[in-house]
Amino acid sequence: MSPIVKAFFDTATNTVSYVVRDPQGASCAIVDSVLDFDHASGRTDTASADAVIAHVQAENLTVQWILETHVHADHLSAAPYLQEKLGGQIGIGNQITTVQDTFGKVFNEGTEFQRDGSQFDRLFGDGDSFHIGQLRADVMHTPGHTPACMTYVIGDAAFVGDTLFMPDFGTARCDFPGGSARDLFQSIQRILSLPDDTRIFVGHDYKAPGREEFAWETTVGAQKARNIHVGADRDESSFVEMRQARDATLGMPKLILPSLQVNMRAGHMPEPDEQGDVMLKLPVNKI
Repeated sequence: MSPIVKAFFDTATNTVSYVVRDPQGASCAIVDSVLDFDHASGRTDTASADAVIAHVQAENLTVQWILETHVHADHLSAAPYLQEKLGGQIGIGNQITTVQDTFGKVFNEGTEFQRDGSQFDRLFGDGDSFHIGQLRADVMHTPGHTPACMTYVIGDAAFVGDTLFMPDFGTARCDFPGGSARDLFQSIQRILSLPDDTRIFVGHDYKAPGREEFAWETTVGAQKARNIHVGADRDESSFVEMRQARDATLGMPKLILPSLQVNMRAGHMPEPDEQGDVMLKLPVNKI
């Protein structure tokens, strides 16, 4: 089956969120939602999430799943807000516990922060499957960018998060804690083993040099033939060398510190303090 896919592009973070619909019914899933966050003021806004809500309501859709491909480091998730407004279960890969353990220490969260993934409704393992109405979805563990990255293969479409970008932009960085260029290469080979006509929907686009428009949909065949980092049968060793050298030149994402604290909690803010104020931490020299 071929799902109906509606994309929402957030220009502030270059993130693409998706509403994925059963073509034979009204059931849908939301993939990688965005909560707007102004870093300078610390203020949140729901404009991006509200656009998704408006679409779901206009189409009379029923949200069954709110899916995260991984713990994002470049934007905050709107999953709890969407769940409050639309329902559905929040799902992520079961290696979220590894990420929670790593960053629970970075942010000195203490014992009150649960590191068992219980903030999420469903933890997916490699090979798990679920349904969106009559539409089958299969889960692939595709680590490398982070230890918990998942690809959701929904009908003839694969939602790869940050693992792959458009062919002219390449692949994800692997220098965050727990990342691995070698793991990423192996994960990408799994994705590229899908049928060539499988539609690939990426988590971000940054408009590669020479391209005038943002884009987020490609195919397995196009990635195999033209991806500038892994296409044309590039071998693992040369990929790892390239990826590590490139990552060494990259700065940290602007929203990495607030994003990690919120997203490892399934999009929830940390608990308020005694005065009822929510605080995010700014660890020094930790990342």
